[in-house]
Amino acid sequence: MMRIQITPHWGVSHNAEDAVDTTALLALLAAIQESGAIAQAARSTGLSYRHAWGQVKRAEALFGHALVDAGRGRGSTLTPLAEKLIWADRRIAARLSPMLSSLASELEHELERTLPQVARAPVALRLHASHGYAVAGLIEQLEAAKIPVELRYRNSIESVAALARGECDLAGFHVPIGEFAVPAARRYRQWLRSNDHSLVHLAVRSQGLFVAPGNPLKIGSLADLKRADVRFVNRPEGSGTRMLTELMLAKQDIAPGEINGYATAEFTHAAVAAYIASGMADVGMGVQTAAQRFGLHFLPLLRERYYLAVPTAVLQQPLMKQALALMQSPRYRSSVASLVGYDAGETGRVLGVDEALPAN
Repeated sequence: MMRIQITPHWGVSHNAEDAVDTTALLALLAAIQESGAIAQAARSTGLSYRHAWGQVKRAEALFGHALVDAGRGRGSTLTPLAEKLIWADRRIAARLSPMLSSLASELEHELERTLPQVARAPVALRLHASHGYAVAGLIEQLEAAKIPVELRYRNSIESVAALARGECDLAGFHVPIGEFAVPAARRYRQWLRSNDHSLVHLAVRSQGLFVAPGNPLKIGSLADLKRADVRFVNRPEGSGTRMLTELMLAKQDIAPGEINGYATAEFTHAAVAAYIASGMADVGMGVQTAAQRFGLHFLPLLRERYYLAVPTAVLQQPLMKQALALMQSPRYRSSVASLVGYDAGETGRVLGVDEALPAN
């Protein structure tokens, strides 16, 4: 089966003549940041020292500001502007990569359908899920095992609704452990039927607040979101994390209108983390892995279970059997357990809807 990769690509210019392709520039700046030396960074990116310096100087001329501080005898460091460019690229990737992955998957299968029958790939598993690190790892391992999968990243509510309409074979969603389990489960149960669906337990993960390193604003709980000096970044409506945020705020009698930035939303946990790491907000809600990968401080609030819902009859189909065996394999379970804030103790376990989603 063919593979399509779509990646963000951006440039900076005042006009067509002085345009700078940031893809090559950012790779060089990141290498300088890591090595502390332009010569070593040039070698690691496959450039000559002269070409690397020329690339930096052209970009500095465009910005009218230095990107690299090459002090004699003390190596090379990036200026705040160069660091901001790297953060901008990470934020673009965090926001767009899931959507581009979904589009690439759709294009792959549309193109496959136009090929002669003899050349077509086997029917793929259709997976709709909110973007998460365990899901991303699952896709990688399914593809490595040559188990065809058609991916579409959607929020939790959209995913289970699509399953009920027969638009996918697997739908990802998450349910908090503890006092919010029942109201959260109630929202998913309107699409999941005890006699027709089963749930595959993918992982337990930690949800909490992301704040800047060192927590300079001394944020300690959800109550601090009402402070005038705190800027919040949310998740979109329909996402499991947005639903969880609403449940916790309601318990504490905090109205959305009391929170600065409540209407601002980012598509993924990583995008929320990147938004905060770039200084555009002070606090957001998400999984611990995203906070760790963007160097943020994490304030845990609760743990939740991530499930993949599947029509029970589909569990007996060959492709689904292969996928389930992979999810139950030591290799996949180990990859989930290696994620910060994740627990793989029940990964791959199949449960009934009534067993997994408490009714009261």
